[in-house]
Amino acid sequence: MEALGTEGCYVPTSLDKPVHADGSGPPLCELLGATDAAQDLAEVRVVLQPVIRRLSERDRRILALRFVDGLTQREIAADIGVTQMQVSRLLNRIYRDLRLGIGGVDDKG
Repeated sequence: MEALGTEGCYVPTSLDKPVHADGSGPPLCELLGATDAAQDLAEVRVVLQPVIRRLSERDRRILALRFVDGLTQREIAADIGVTQMQVSRLLNRIYRDLRLGIGGVDDKG
């Protein structure tokens, strides 16, 4: 009886079968080799979070204005009371600090 119960365990699933049990969704073959954007973002957060915590409050604010709020350098400059050129320099320094913090190499060394 046990041998008969294992009959289907070696039958591979069709690559054309929809991924959801209700028959909806794309076929399995369309998902093979695809990257999972949510997993990539989770990995980025895990790596960057401790490095960002070590930044100054001002640097964290600049990053938030740029990447969370989507502000331009000119808009960030108006918000924090500096010139657009200073924001550009600040962002370049912050990016360098982030690269170094995650084990990257400084562009100048």
